[in-house]
Amino acid sequence: MTTEQQIKDLRQELRMHNYNYYVLDNPTISDYEFDVKLKELQELEIKHPEFYDANSPTQRVGGAITKNFETVKHEHRMYSLDNSYSKEDLEDWEIRIKKLVDGDIEYTCELKYDGASISLTYENGLLVKAVTRGDGFQGDNVISNVKTIKSVPLKLQGDFPPKFDIRGEIVLPFEGFNKMNEERLKLGEDPYRNPRNTASGSLKLQDSSEVAKRPLECLLYNLTGSSLGITTQFESLKKARAWGFKVPSAAKLINSIEGVLEFIEYWDKKRHDLPYETDGVVVKVNNLQQQEELGYTAKAPRWAMAYKFKAEQVSTRLNSITYQVGRTGAITPVANLEPIELAGTTVKRASLHNADQIAKLDVREGDMVYVEKGGEIIPKILGVDLEQRPLDSKATIYINQCPECKTELVRQEGEAQHYCPNYNGCNPQIIGRIQHFISRKAMDIEGLGGETVALLVNEGLITNYADLYELTKEQVIPLERMAEKSADNLIDGIDKSKNIPFERVLFALGIRYVGETVAKKLVKHYKTIEAIINASIEDLINVDEIGDRIAESVYDFFSSEENMTIINRLRSFGVKLEMSAEQLKGQTDILKGDIVVVSGVFESVSRNELKKLIEDNGGKVSSSISSKTSYIIAGNNMGPSKKDKAEKLGLSLINEHEFLQKLK
Repeated sequence: MTTEQQIKDLRQELRMHNYNYYVLDNPTISDYEFDVKLKELQELEIKHPEFYDANSPTQRVGGAITKNFETVKHEHRMYSLDNSYSKEDLEDWEIRIKKLVDGDIEYTCELKYDGASISLTYENGLLVKAVTRGDGFQGDNVISNVKTIKSVPLKLQGDFPPKFDIRGEIVLPFEGFNKMNEERLKLGEDPYRNPRNTASGSLKLQDSSEVAKRPLECLLYNLTGSSLGITTQFESLKKARAWGFKVPSAAKLINSIEGVLEFIEYWDKKRHDLPYETDGVVVKVNNLQQQEELGYTAKAPRWAMAYKFKAEQVSTRLNSITYQVGRTGAITPVANLEPIELAGTTVKRASLHNADQIAKLDVREGDMVYVEKGGEIIPKILGVDLEQRPLDSKATIYINQCPECKTELVRQEGEAQHYCPNYNGCNPQIIGRIQHFISRKAMDIEGLGGETVALLVNEGLITNYADLYELTKEQVIPLERMAEKSADNLIDGIDKSKNIPFERVLFALGIRYVGETVAKKLVKHYKTIEAIINASIEDLINVDEIGDRIAESVYDFFSSEENMTIINRLRSFGVKLEMSAEQLKGQTDILKGDIVVVSGVFESVSRNELKKLIEDNGGKVSSSISSKTSYIIAGNNMGPSKKDKAEKLGLSLINEHEFLQKLK
């Protein structure tokens, strides 16, 4: 046998033993025997570097040092999930999805593990990327650290697609977490607070050999890609197991919401027996074609719902109520609490939302209050223990002046919150707007963080985001913790932001009620900032999904002389305030006024490509058939009830080829 073949055989044998031990939990050799074989392979690889393989089992011990993780754009966006907390929430969800898809609906129920989300990319059966969720659009490539996790296959087995992503959670089992804390206590170090945060922090350690020492596991649950040859979610879980992934066995195929609720009830009791943290159940429409039909909202898939187990509650003393000013001037009252442990973290503060919430709860300083982590993320106050209320207690009187600039607060009719109207003179608003402007989803200015923005404002170097483009290296070097290289990076990052596309610039301006989705809609409709500036409120309301409140906010923003001065300065600095020639390429008004429903399976183009073509040519995509529908692009397997509804309404059905002809 050649040395090369000996190395290949050892690698294959060790991969199989890894799979048996870490994925199947069924070891076939002792740890000692495994270590002997691993050492033999290491020695052979050292002697013969010409046979190096980045995915060899020996690479799991780590050793790579990563000082700056590469930021990578997700090929397929990582969405969040909508949450539900009751039977009624799930029943309402089922009613909504049954209106949008034909046929019976089956559900795949899976436990929701509380870890750090990860997206693994495989090409030709080899792990090539491991990207954190980040903001859903892009994350950090932490492949060196993920390779040390034994349950992540570096090389797949069986009949797998040539390229795909698989999503899951990096978790730290309770047993391993407790052992890590025992070691830390022996060394006189503070214990880690909870498994979820420790798992997440592990992925960003610079030394992968340190990550290798942590007993992390990777639980996978979602395949993403094109032409995967899979028709259901439940089938995808089976396939992933066969390829070598650790897919939890608790997943179950269920054909009714009643069955879903039984699954939830069972695991709500049994979850405490599991080796990992879980905080709920994820319910997914099983059929992938139905998933495509249902599509996505701006933030979440319509075909999935996370049912959250009841959150842990504790009681503690409310020491004081303070008020924060947001970037839009919105005032948020904050409860400052006697620190208390809750769901693995120390809680010191909780939002009280607004004046109505304070009045509804009759919450007062000095009260003992019941605190819960809403969705086990944000602490909230549920109520007051009136029996323990101090005798000298006084009702909370909501402030009438801004806590920062002392301007009289306003509260518009129908609004829940009070606002500080001092738009250009209130420091937290100024800082907040600039922090929003530089954020990752907006201008994504590298080298400039929130703390530095506050320093720049407080030092009088900037008063709005246009001022950023006039900053010099000499001005920023004297700032606290600012070295020469940091100053260079900051100025370079600001300069590079001039290439950010117009829809993100519009979002970055911080216009009230204009989030990412609304910004994209406005840019797609108007193409240039001049057109948006010149639009009347009535014009704006006619844009898809723009209501009265958004239209008035956009109109008011561009009616301000101060804002227009800033816009003109941004233009002079070269910031993009119109769609690029590249973006305009292929954009027409051929389908202007058309409302189109896409249904079925297509051959020459994908459903997403059809939707993009409709929008690029001025049309609107609708998920449901109504009297307002212009026509339906019908593919194979279009549901019979949709066909019936279309016929009753006298709507025309065209195939994909007829639609493509319309665009010529």
